[in-house]
Amino acid sequence: MRKVIGIGETILDIIFRGNQPHAAVPGGSVFNGLVSLGRLGVDVLFISEIGNDRVGDIIQNFMQENHISTRYVDRFPDGKSPLSLAFLDENQDAQYTFYKDYPKQRLEVPLPPIEKNDIFIFGSYYSLNPVLRKRVYEFLEYAKERGAILYYDPNFRQAHAHEAIHVMPTVLENFEFADIVRGSDEDFYNLFKLTDLDRVYQDHVQFYCDNFLTTRGANGVDLRTCRFTSHIDAQSIQPVSTIGAGDNFNAGIIYGLLKYEVRKQDLPTLDKDKWQKIIQCGIDFSAEVCQSYDNYISSDFANKYGGSQVKLK
Repeated sequence: MRKVIGIGETILDIIFRGNQPHAAVPGGSVFNGLVSLGRLGVDVLFISEIGNDRVGDIIQNFMQENHISTRYVDRFPDGKSPLSLAFLDENQDAQYTFYKDYPKQRLEVPLPPIEKNDIFIFGSYYSLNPVLRKRVYEFLEYAKERGAILYYDPNFRQAHAHEAIHVMPTVLENFEFADIVRGSDEDFYNLFKLTDLDRVYQDHVQFYCDNFLTTRGANGVDLRTCRFTSHIDAQSIQPVSTIGAGDNFNAGIIYGLLKYEVRKQDLPTLDKDKWQKIIQCGIDFSAEVCQSYDNYISSDFANKYGGSQVKLK
């Protein structure tokens, strides 16, 4: 059975509505998608770090309850597990404030078992952070050597837009590692100051990675490859919270790759019809998450969605 391996930050999100705390849920960009995949019965490993404190206990217990291996999570004794305060606006979009206290030595974990055609997901500022880059690079190089599909979500937020020029060499290096690049139109504007996504693909992505997915919220999803382009409409929904929407779109794409048995060697010739089926999984996951305060698909949704598909191989 193929595995999904992710690397990224784990954090406790405290969600505010009207300046009052409404919910507290474990989060993190890659983490959110892996929880959804774990609920669907996918074999999931996560490389991360949390403090040896009460918040860290909450996150570790949550991972175990959702079938995510904790073997590759560094429980550091110095410092504290990170927190984020997420303030929802009238559109249910979140503005974040982060509280972090990491030790000097980080990601002190071994290389996980990675086999050919496993899927390795990485992204966000975590994959660009100079403090972590040498270690993250080791995991990326190992995953590529082992023949995994590498999936990259830049998730490059406005808060880091002023650093775009400085981190660009690392972004491009990540593009080169990736077999699939997926980001929002906002991510690519923050990185390249471009709204023309054809130019983003042609000028910045295509040289490194053929498969380029862009999500545009209610305006749907665009796929660009060197062979064709495709657009798929978003579902019409009334969102409760958009936290985790992009993360779970990623989870849906990964689930689709597993469901339709797409191997690394299949990606260069994957046709438009198969891509659209895979993308529909991403849209389904994202729409489900937007209709709750959780950062991941519900167990009920996972049971219904997973129950109707072929066994993952």
